[in-house]
Amino acid sequence: MASTGFEAPNRDKLGPFGGSNASLTKDVEADEKVAASSPSESSSMKLGHDYTHRRLKSRHIQLIGIGGTIGTALFVQIGQALIQGGPGSLFLAFTIWCTFILAITICTAEMVTYLPISSPFIRFAGRFVDEAFGVAAGYNFFVLQAMLVPFEVVACNLIIHYWSDIVPAGGMIAIILFLYGLINVFAVKWYGESEFWLALGKVILAVGLILYTFITMVGGNPLKDKYGFRYWKDPGSFGEVYSTGSLGQFCGFMACLVQASFTVAGPDYISMAAGEVENPRTVMPRAYNKAFGRLMAFFVLGSLCVGIVVPYDSQELADGFKDGAPGAAASPYVISMNRLRIRVLPDIVNVLVLSAAFSAGNSYVYCASRSLFGLALEGRAPKVLTRCTRNGVPIYCVLLVLVISLLSFLQVSNGTAKVLRWFVSVITASQLINFTVIAFTYTRFKKACAAQGISRDSLPYKGMLQPYLAWYAMAGCVFMTLANGFPVFIKGNWKTANFFFSYTMVGFFPAVYVFWKLLRGTKVLKPEEVDLHQDVEEVDEYTRTFTPTPSR
Repeated sequence: MASTGFEAPNRDKLGPFGGSNASLTKDVEADEKVAASSPSESSSMKLGHDYTHRRLKSRHIQLIGIGGTIGTALFVQIGQALIQGGPGSLFLAFTIWCTFILAITICTAEMVTYLPISSPFIRFAGRFVDEAFGVAAGYNFFVLQAMLVPFEVVACNLIIHYWSDIVPAGGMIAIILFLYGLINVFAVKWYGESEFWLALGKVILAVGLILYTFITMVGGNPLKDKYGFRYWKDPGSFGEVYSTGSLGQFCGFMACLVQASFTVAGPDYISMAAGEVENPRTVMPRAYNKAFGRLMAFFVLGSLCVGIVVPYDSQELADGFKDGAPGAAASPYVISMNRLRIRVLPDIVNVLVLSAAFSAGNSYVYCASRSLFGLALEGRAPKVLTRCTRNGVPIYCVLLVLVISLLSFLQVSNGTAKVLRWFVSVITASQLINFTVIAFTYTRFKKACAAQGISRDSLPYKGMLQPYLAWYAMAGCVFMTLANGFPVFIKGNWKTANFFFSYTMVGFFPAVYVFWKLLRGTKVLKPEEVDLHQDVEEVDEYTRTFTPTPSR
C-alpha cells in the first residue's frame, strides 16, 4: 500500500510515570505467504520503545479471535440462561446480540487497519477523544482481561475434577498458572502457535456439537428417538423467571441477553494483537471478516442447538448448576448424551471443553499484559512495564497479570460456583463498557477524518453504514450495562452482594476518568485537534517494504 504522505510528529513528552508517549519499535520476522508485493526486504518498524515483534501469522490471528471468545460459557454456562429463558428467548437473545457485535467489529476494523499498533483501541481512546478517556478505557480493559484469567483457571480446575480429585484444587491451579506463564513468557510465536492449535480444538468441539444435535434430533442415537424440536413445544419456547406471565417471559429473555453479552465477544481480541501481526494492513481486514462470520455461526447455531437437545425445565440441568456439578456435567450437551445413553462421548466433550477453557485463559493473559503494556507506553503506567525480553515479550506485564491470577486460589476456601459468579458479575459490565468505548471512539475518529480532509475511501478498510452502526452499538451496550444487574431491582429479589458485583465497574470507569482529568488537566479533543498522523508514516513504510519469506 502506498504511503499516505503523513509525517509522524515527534512526541517526546513524558507521562506522569516517566513513559514515552511515542509509539514503539517493531522488529519484523516475516515468513508466511500473506499478501504483500514489494520487492524490498522485510523491514523493522521503529516506533519509539515498542519492542514487541511482528511474528504472528495470518493463520494465528484468524484463530486468536476464536480462542479468546469461545470458552466454557458457550458449552456449559449457557445452560443457566436456557433454564431462565427457554430455547426461544436464548436463540433470539444471541441472534440480537450478534448484531451489536457486528457493529462493534466494523468500527474496530476501520480504525485498527488504518493504524495497527499495540493495544490499539485503548490508545485510540486517548488519541481521538481525551487522554483521561483513554486511561479509563485502558484500565477497564486491563481489569476485564485480568479477571477473566482466574475465571478460566477455576473453570479448568472444575473440569479436571470431572475425572478425579487426586490433585487438590490448589495444586491444579498452580500447574495451570505455570503453564500460562511458560507459554506467554517464552515468546510471542509460541503464544500464537499454542493458541492456533488450542483454538482448532474449540472449532472441532463447536462444529462437532452442532453436528451431534442434527444427527441425534433426526434419530441417529441409541434410542432411535427422533425428537426434533420437541422441547420447543413441550415445555415450550419461552420460560418464565422472577415472575409469571408476560413479565416473567420478558425477564427470561433479559437473562438470556445478559448471558449473550457475557459470552459473545471477538474484535477486541483480534485488535490486541495488531502490533504483533505480520503485514497487518493486509492480514487484519481478512481476519476481522472471517473471524466474525465463524464466531457468529458458532454462537447463533450453538444457542439454537442447546435449546433443541434438552428441555429448559430439565431437573438434571437445574441440579447441575445448583449443586456445582464438576466438569461439563452441567452442560446441556452432556445431559443430552446421558439421556440418549451415549457412552464415551461425554468424556471426549469434557476434554475439548477443558482445552477451550485453557485456551481462553491463555488469550486473556496475552490481552491483559498487552493492554497494560499499551498504558505504560503512553506514560499512564510505570515505565518499567515497557521492558521487553529480547524475544519481544513485555515480561513485567505478563508477570503482573499472573500475580493477579492468584485470585484463583479463592476457590480453595470458597465454593467453586460462588467464585465463578463473583468473576462473571464483575466482568460482564466491564466488557460492555469496553464495547461502548470502542463505538464512541469510532465516532470521534470519523469526525476527525472529515474535519481534516481524510477520505475514508483511502483507508485500508471502510465500514458500511457509518456512523449509524457505531451509534447503534453504543446504545445497545449502554442499555445492557445498566440492565446487567436487573434482577436485584425486582421486588423481593434485592441482594446487596449481587448489586455490588454487577455495578462495580460502572463506578470504576468514571472514577478513573475524573481522577486522571483532575490530575493531568486533560480536555476533550476537537475533531481538528485529533492527531491522525502519529505513527502512520512508519506503518506505511513497513507495508511498502514488507516482503514475505518462504516458511521454514
